[in-house]
Amino acid sequence: MNKLKTSILLPALFFAADAIAHSPGEDARVYFKNLKDGDTISTSYKVKFGIEGYGIVPAGTKDKRRHTAGHHHLLVNHPGNPVMDEPLPHDKNYIHFDAGETETVLTLPPGKHTLQLLLGDETHEPLEPPLISEKITITVQDQRRSGKPE
Repeated sequence: MNKLKTSILLPALFFAADAIAHSPGEDARVYFKNLKDGDTISTSYKVKFGIEGYGIVPAGTKDKRRHTAGHHHLLVNHPGNPVMDEPLPHDKNYIHFDAGETETVLTLPPGKHTLQLLLGDETHEPLEPPLISEKITITVQDQRRSGKPE
């Protein structure tokens, strides 16, 4: 009987530990440090990413830090909701920050754009529950047309 209990309980314990390990707490969040919905920015702008209640590590991290940290993905003009149960694609709507970067110089053409942050695990999959920011809309202003220096 003990063997039977062990064979049933051990896989369940490993599954539960793995699920908890990649699960940020209720207070964890990702956000833009220097942007908010409705802001107007220049065509090249340094965007700073914020995170609370969870850590940042490079993609592919293999040690135990991978259970309590992830890396940023910036969704640019994403047309809907990202798929949350598979690795995030490498395409024009997803910018991956595989080295654990927390800021970038974003260069976008003039006009309206949407931005959203999504934290991924070591394999680029969103966490459960996902750490995703609010989607914001910004306007990129052509500095040459406005007469303002970039």
